Amino acid sequence: MHEVPLLINITLALIVAFLGGVTARRLGLPTIVGYLLAGIAIGPFTPGFVGDIDTIQQLAELGVIFLMFGVGLHFSFKDLWNVRDIAIPGALIQTAFATILGFGLSQLWGWTPLAGLVLGLAISVASTVVLLRGLMDNSLLNTSHGQAAVGWLVMEDILSVLILILMPTFAPSSVAFNWQALAITLLKSAAFIAIMFFAGTRLLPWLLEKIAHTRSRELFILAILAITLGTAMSASELFGVSLALGAFVAGAIISQSHLSHQVGADLFSFRETFSVLFFVSVGMLVNPTFLWENIGQVVSLSVLVVLGKLIIVILMGFFFPRPARTFLVVAIGLSQVGEFSFILGQGGLSLNLLDSNQYSLILAAALISITVNPFMYKLLPWLEAQLRRIPGFWKKLDANTHILEIKKEKLVDHVVIVGYGRVGKHMVDVLEKLSVPMLVIEGDAERITSLNQRGIPTLYGDASNSEVIDHAHLDRASVLVVTIPDETSAELIVTAARDLNPDLLIVARAATEEGVQMLSNRGANYTIHPELEGGLEMVHHTLLSLGFPLQEVHLYAAAVRKDHYDVQVNTEEEHRLLHEMINAMANIEVIWLRLPTGNPLVGQTLAEANLRARTGASVVAIIRNKQAMANPKSHTVFEAEDRIGFIGDKDQIEAAENLLAETEDEEKTTSS
Repeated sequence: MHEVPLLINITLALIVAFLGGVTARRLGLPTIVGYLLAGIAIGPFTPGFVGDIDTIQQLAELGVIFLMFGVGLHFSFKDLWNVRDIAIPGALIQTAFATILGFGLSQLWGWTPLAGLVLGLAISVASTVVLLRGLMDNSLLNTSHGQAAVGWLVMEDILSVLILILMPTFAPSSVAFNWQALAITLLKSAAFIAIMFFAGTRLLPWLLEKIAHTRSRELFILAILAITLGTAMSASELFGVSLALGAFVAGAIISQSHLSHQVGADLFSFRETFSVLFFVSVGMLVNPTFLWENIGQVVSLSVLVVLGKLIIVILMGFFFPRPARTFLVVAIGLSQVGEFSFILGQGGLSLNLLDSNQYSLILAAALISITVNPFMYKLLPWLEAQLRRIPGFWKKLDANTHILEIKKEKLVDHVVIVGYGRVGKHMVDVLEKLSVPMLVIEGDAERITSLNQRGIPTLYGDASNSEVIDHAHLDRASVLVVTIPDETSAELIVTAARDLNPDLLIVARAATEEGVQMLSNRGANYTIHPELEGGLEMVHHTLLSLGFPLQEVHLYAAAVRKDHYDVQVNTEEEHRLLHEMINAMANIEVIWLRLPTGNPLVGQTLAEANLRARTGASVVAIIRNKQAMANPKSHTVFEAEDRIGFIGDKDQIEAAENLLAETEDEEKTTSS
């Protein structure tokens, strides 16, 4: 049998990674934790099979390239620009302070300054994968808080790329720091980026477009791989910059193409597979014995990552005009380190800035922080409650939200709308058309500006903060509409509103079926679940299209909503309404008929036409010039092209149809 060491190493690495990933998911942890533990299991520092670390690390280089290409592909200056007021200065300040703390801790351990600098930089950046997964799992990604965290992370990605560019200039040298080498590195990087963004933005999307027209899926995938790896290698060989930077720039350029989503989908399998090998290779470098012997350093570095970064971000809330809750979400999301830390650490290892034991400490802190991070989101309500108890702390933390005093006399029987997303915007547009007084509470500064330009009263801040909602004059409001998808915030808002006005009508939005019941228990009169509401609306339209009476269908839908969208027909009211619909369907029918120009009824009054006596059907409404007249009077005169609503059984409706189909000539023939 031929020895195939490459195939053996790939096979075993993927098998143990699969087992580790499954175990991690069963425990409710990110799969990255399982991959890292799998690497430790087949590493040289644990008993049993030992993988060829050089072989796996070469494959892991592909993982770095595909990871950075994916970061570039999903990189969005728009996301960053939308939250530039907090993301750009926030990321810069947080990175600086975290780096300083990490550097200071390393000096207490006796590390070299360069090793301490790499450590500080490595723990200052968070994992994109872990952050996005945490925000999605906790329904925070599409909130203003989640968007701020994503923009913050985009800025950290930019900083990480810059660090990767500059890191080779930090390499140990027998002479003083070489400023000329630094300048050359920056010039080469700038030249590469300029060439790619001026020439690449035209060439690469054009090439993908041409390949797409061949209708060959394999050629399209091959083109993506060639572009990704070719750009990364060209960046390294021709410009002397890292493979990671080349892959990032290639992804950022292709993201501008309308084919970017297809590129991401086709590259997904390659990225995930080689990324797994990258994380396994990282785990193989961890020496559990060394970590156990230096458990104090492991714990202190992990505490710095989890709690140190958390505290830094929360305290920054004193200086930025954002709700306190935004900083809590950002702080929890960024209190971990991941793939960029591994890449920076490996760069330091290859440049002899770190030794393997020092790198193991970074990996251990990453492993612990990634493991802990999902549970920290569960502590968000508790953390907020504890901070509120500190005298004056929460008030100062939320002081920069600039709560505006609304003139009380201008808000009487008004509608308070929390959130100006897609749902909130539609609500505002409708109420504005109807001239209904309203007040909007929103945590996005740009949306507040847009509303103020329309002359709509607003409050800037987090409505789950009682300091904000106290200014909404809920004691004088007619309705509170909570449109935000974050159920935790919605729960706090509904609870506070019910305390402020026990008689207030509250309409709330739920993101889950459990949330429907929870918000109802907190005091919401009507809880809307968009997905379940869509299903109910489909039932509603289906019943109407089958001819069931409108009023009965409305009543049935209202009963289902009252029963919190329980689709099982298990309440007495639902049984009764369904039976009434069946009975009504069997005995009565409603239909709209058009009155043609030549019909004898044109010009006659309702009394003169005497339709009830002639057909047995009753006229219940007339639509004329898009205006509806319900229960028209006996002196109402029929006009051509009226749409007349008749109610009656099948035979009566048929008689009405025949009557309205007649012309004047037919009537004369019939009468003669």
